[in-house]
Amino acid sequence: MTEILFEKVKKTYPGGNTVIEGLDLTIDPGSFTILVGPSGCGKTTLLRMIANLEPITDGKIYIGDRLINGLQPGECEIAMVFQNYAIYPHMTVRKNIDFGLKNIGMPRGERERKIVDVLKQVGLSECIDVKPGSLSGGQRQRVALARAISKDPKVFLMDEPLSNLDAKLRSQMRSELVELHRQLKSTFVFVTHDQVEAMTMGECIVVMSQGKIMQKGSPKEVYRDPHNLFVATFIGDPGMNLLKLSNDCIAGFRPRRTRILPRNAHGVPGVTLPGKVAVKEVLGGDFLYLLDTRVGRFKVKTEDEFEYDDPVLIQFTDDNLFYFDKEEQRIYESDRITACRKLLEQEVAHAV
Repeated sequence: MTEILFEKVKKTYPGGNTVIEGLDLTIDPGSFTILVGPSGCGKTTLLRMIANLEPITDGKIYIGDRLINGLQPGECEIAMVFQNYAIYPHMTVRKNIDFGLKNIGMPRGERERKIVDVLKQVGLSECIDVKPGSLSGGQRQRVALARAISKDPKVFLMDEPLSNLDAKLRSQMRSELVELHRQLKSTFVFVTHDQVEAMTMGECIVVMSQGKIMQKGSPKEVYRDPHNLFVATFIGDPGMNLLKLSNDCIAGFRPRRTRILPRNAHGVPGVTLPGKVAVKEVLGGDFLYLLDTRVGRFKVKTEDEFEYDDPVLIQFTDDNLFYFDKEEQRIYESDRITACRKLLEQEVAHAV
């Protein structure tokens, strides 16, 4: 198991566009780490710098105790799986895997054994002499995985490898990748813009925006304890609702942990805000509502069913209230939280 370490890493493209500035990051050995963020946030650039497909402008990157600055991609002991599979269409599955093993000088007999083993591992033994054009998208992605596994790399790098698959197959492949990681016990670094993928697959999530790390932690940590407004709104399905208060602070609450009650409900604990149902989406056993109030429109996700234009109460309880300052950083001090809570009560009461 291998650690990856970034020390003050900077990446500036020709023309002066700096996309990564002074980044420090440790990717734990043997972890399944997800780099997640919107398009253009720098996550793929970070991945490509690990593979030495992008030279770094300044700083140092280590894989294990080895400084990899300036090495050729083939010298970094990594394997990369791409979004578009990057397998040779004119070669059979066997030859696609054999090609890379031959290039690293592996003897023929050992190559044959390795090919059989890795195809069995990814469930493609029956496709060994088939060309990629006859395979489904999921099978082609498994070929790319088999080719990566065959090299026994220290680190697996994956750049949005599931984005070309349909929803059902993407869900299946997520489970298979998690299982594969548990089998191999290698370090996985996976790039995605899909926070659902990040939450369901990652042991550790690195949330990025504009070339900076906004938060690093387990899926539970970044969801339950967002350190700033960006993480609060980016992580979660859907992201956190926001209500700006008159002292420039912002109150946030999770749609999934917010209750909707009939307007005539009495004795409800916490803060309540009257509203009505503007939009209703059926999500299998759940419903996603857009609720109009005098202080804004909010999303709530619940199993309870209401109809269009139903008058309702939105309930905020303290365990689902988060406060952020005007710099968009989380407020943790108890006295400031108390002040924000009182102001929220006053402004909600004024909106009734």
